[in-house]
Amino acid sequence: MSALKGVQLITFSPSKWGVSPWMHAEDLDSSYADELPAEQIAVLRKAFEAFDSQKSGSIPCDMVADILRLMGQPFDKRILEELIDEVDADKSGRLEFEEFVTLAAKFIVEEDDEAMQKELKEAFRLYDKEGNGYIPTSCLREILRELDDQLTDRELDMMIEEIDTDGSGTVDFDEFMEMMTGEV
Repeated sequence: MSALKGVQLITFSPSKWGVSPWMHAEDLDSSYADELPAEQIAVLRKAFEAFDSQKSGSIPCDMVADILRLMGQPFDKRILEELIDEVDADKSGRLEFEEFVTLAAKFIVEEDDEAMQKELKEAFRLYDKEGNGYIPTSCLREILRELDDQLTDRELDMMIEEIDTDGSGTVDFDEFMEMMTGEV
């Protein structure tokens, strides 16, 4: 652990390592790494270099499990091996920094997505005054107008019509989430 002194390690949600049934190697995509800010890449580089004791520019794949254990992160060995196999493109048995970032970025980006969803859920709850699990479209109209007071009534109507797909006059959390993130 002394090699990590002064290095801020990234902590991953435990559910990301094998607890979640949707977690598979095919979910990995190097584009996740493109979503990381430069300072996050710098933190990952410091952590990587701390575990690259031979300064070879790579770490043994089996060291990833050790890193996770040191971080106190539970994981499913089989799923971890599948994920490592996916990112170890050259099948060297070692992860170069870029491969390490691809693996780590998947979890960092998803952690950010979870944080955003949590914030949106809290915002939704503030407007769901009765706790019914939905807000009236009239309330949504007020929210949208506060976000952009330049919206015309016609634009607001079109936005609400697009969001309230079932025409219920209400917006549930999934519809609200889709509107705020552009994702289902």
